[in-house]
Amino acid sequence: MVRQFRRAAAGPDADSLVLLDGEHLVREALDAGLEITVVLSDGHQPELLDRAVAAGAAGHGCTRAVMAAASPVRTPSGICALARWRPRAIDAVFAADPALVVGLVDVQDPGNVGSAIRSADALGATGALTLGATADPRGWKVLRGAMGSAFRLPVGRGELAAALTHARRAGIRVLAAVPAGGRPIDEADLAAPSLILVGREGSGLPADVAAGADDAITIPMRPGIESLNVAVAAALVLDEARRQRRGRRR
Repeated sequence: MVRQFRRAAAGPDADSLVLLDGEHLVREALDAGLEITVVLSDGHQPELLDRAVAAGAAGHGCTRAVMAAASPVRTPSGICALARWRPRAIDAVFAADPALVVGLVDVQDPGNVGSAIRSADALGATGALTLGATADPRGWKVLRGAMGSAFRLPVGRGELAAALTHARRAGIRVLAAVPAGGRPIDEADLAAPSLILVGREGSGLPADVAAGADDAITIPMRPGIESLNVAVAAALVLDEARRQRRGRRR
């Protein structure tokens, strides 16, 4: 069983088993109705273990040494699980109307990907896409960073070209977030159906991707600040989109 947990920590397998570490994430998975196959607990969360077993999971008490071997984190929380979860198809992520989808392009840090998904969920986005070389949303670090938002918000995975094709077929504007030179976000139309692309740490979006977008948008910042963390940037753009959409509804 420890080997099974370690394989899931190394990367999702063909059965789409993902590793959930910690009380909060296991509880969120149960609330979302995910199929949890097995739960390990060293005794700290007996009621959560019982709830998972009642939902059909195989539940096992274990020693702290076994938990330390099965859990990928440096300081295990005392409960971890394996569950079935996979990202949605790209076209399904665009199904909401009006769409507000954040597209993460080649964002490689799992913590940033998880935080961006969490921000998208918190700020009213209708979906998130992990595109190109972006960290796999099924990875345990991404899921832990998203803190359950990946189970509530439609999250897709695929290639940028496919996302652009689906967006344009659906009449959804493609907006490229760039560090400088774009339209200030408070002057851009973020209330219309939109796919907002944000790029990788450091280099941002490729130049051809930004040039091919319907509009380039920039977060106004004081001189001397070149860029923001990708998850922070996504959150600021989404918050402005939420503000504009609320104003339009009123």
